[in-house]
Amino acid sequence: MSEVPLERHYKESMPPLRIAVLVSGSGSNLQVLIDAMQTNELPIEIIGVISNREDAYAIKRAQLADIPVTVLSHTDSGKRMGIKTFQAHASAQLRAWQPDLIILAGFMRVLSTDFIDNAPAPMINLHPSLLPVYKGLDTHQRALQAGERWHGCSIHVVTAELDAGIVLTQALLEVRSNDSAETLQARVQKLEHQLLPWTVLLIAKGILNLQTVSAQPNDDSNYLPALPLKLWLNY
Repeated sequence: MSEVPLERHYKESMPPLRIAVLVSGSGSNLQVLIDAMQTNELPIEIIGVISNREDAYAIKRAQLADIPVTVLSHTDSGKRMGIKTFQAHASAQLRAWQPDLIILAGFMRVLSTDFIDNAPAPMINLHPSLLPVYKGLDTHQRALQAGERWHGCSIHVVTAELDAGIVLTQALLEVRSNDSAETLQARVQKLEHQLLPWTVLLIAKGILNLQTVSAQPNDDSNYLPALPLKLWLNY
């Protein structure tokens, strides 16, 4: 399937969705959002980026786009910042920015219930598996070892339990017989670059209302949690 272009379905008078992004790595998904913002393909304004790593390339991407960046990797004494200290500083920064939406895009720290519950906006995470399977790390290798036919990525509401919040959207692909963890990761990343902006567009337009979405999956589900909207992208 060819890459799905974003269409400008929103009204030009519609105020942009104010977004803060938390990152830890290269920031390829952040770049997708930056590009969509700069070309007016998404009605968003990225008002700030928080990184827990000072060497994350995502910082450079944000700086090139003149987006404010806060780096919370080490204390003034040079020690790696503990999670409680990180959360205190990150919470203060998010309150100052007052975003409408917080996106975890390749952010690699587990956040506490207190941080999540007191965030100034709903928080979503992009995860490289078809949740609820393969929570946590090494999702591509684990999918291959299990002999999965299908794999992909999910966007879910953030909760204190790791990768356990209700799934909003998913994109999937068929695992190839010659796939390695590296090739599968690269293919899933292409899906991420489509799924994230489409999901943000649905939120910006009010089609996905995160204020009314339950943060917990449906306990009656045998495999997939109840989705408020299924957005399947095949690649």
